[in-house]
Amino acid sequence: MSKQRVVLVTGGMGGLGESISKKMEQAGYRLAVTYSPGNTKHAEWVAENKREGFDVLAVACDVSDYDSCAKAVAEVQAKLGPVDVLVNNAGITRDMTFKKMDKVNWSAVMNTNLDSMFNMSKQVVDGMVERGWGRVINVSSVNGSKGAFGQTNYSAAKAGVHGFTKALALEVAKKGVTVNTISPGYIGTKMVTAIPKEVLDTKILPQIPVGRLGKPEEVAGLILYLASDEAAFVTGANIAINGGQHMQ
Repeated sequence: MSKQRVVLVTGGMGGLGESISKKMEQAGYRLAVTYSPGNTKHAEWVAENKREGFDVLAVACDVSDYDSCAKAVAEVQAKLGPVDVLVNNAGITRDMTFKKMDKVNWSAVMNTNLDSMFNMSKQVVDGMVERGWGRVINVSSVNGSKGAFGQTNYSAAKAGVHGFTKALALEVAKKGVTVNTISPGYIGTKMVTAIPKEVLDTKILPQIPVGRLGKPEEVAGLILYLASDEAAFVTGANIAINGGQHMQ
């Protein structure tokens, strides 16, 4: 990198987000992560990682709320500089059959997983265009491509992520800014590895041709590539990283 670029990772404190954050920081980026305003352990997390040599700016942000996103990005820009790379990673699940799903659980997932794409990207894309360089990387899911039982809300939101990606990519393609989607399958985060072993062995792993869960660092490595100068010709893409579970 000709200069030390700034990367902002939403939901960058836990699970997949933490692996993405550490990979980016190790690669020389100036790193900011968002955490939910209700997360009371953020200072402890930052302090623990700082002791390990992991330097990060943590900002409170409700990604489902536009004003909260504007405030968070303003703080990042004031302390680190303009955002060069945005990784829209934050997301939630509220799984249940459609018969049982209510408007509250539908809206919670749509607001956090899809509205956040607009809320966060709107804060940084104009600046990327003006500077002639930028990367927006949106984290979708294999279930946005193939659907999943009990996930009408989640699958709809994650499918919408890629529609957003393609349209925005077209608008900024000639300005040095790329916009891409990645769609992970089952990755060995704490949430997934907490699934009972019997369920993993009998229901999940048999669906994955490579016969294992993905590693968080494998997903982080893909994001590191998409953020690089070498990925300048990749835009509007949806890159599946699911061990062959769903081939497009």
